[in-house]
Amino acid sequence: MKIDIYSLSVIFSIIFMICTIELVRRNRLHEKYSLLWLLFSFILIFLAAWPKLLETIAGLLDVKYAPSLLFLVGLVFLILYNLSMTMSITKQGERIIKLTQELSILKERIKILEAEKKESK
Repeated sequence: MKIDIYSLSVIFSIIFMICTIELVRRNRLHEKYSLLWLLFSFILIFLAAWPKLLETIAGLLDVKYAPSLLFLVGLVFLILYNLSMTMSITKQGERIIKLTQELSILKERIKILEAEKKESK
């Protein structure tokens, strides 16, 4: 039995989709992040399941070996996803700094209030 690259891509994408759903089910992956991964899996399944469509798109983009377009789509997705996660991490880092500063100010205020309370006794 010979498995071609298209069948292998469909099988991989289905396994990946099942793993993503399982991670969400076990609360190890948030739904908002899983939607992108599920969309990516659907796109790969769609492209791999219809080789003629993939070959047509590859021809339009002047890609000589159509299955390499699957890898190009995956690479572009990963680059965009990495950029998205980097932006999210940057935003979270800024929020952590702000929260840390606010916490320090509140601790200092508590310390001052406790000192004033001891002095008034």
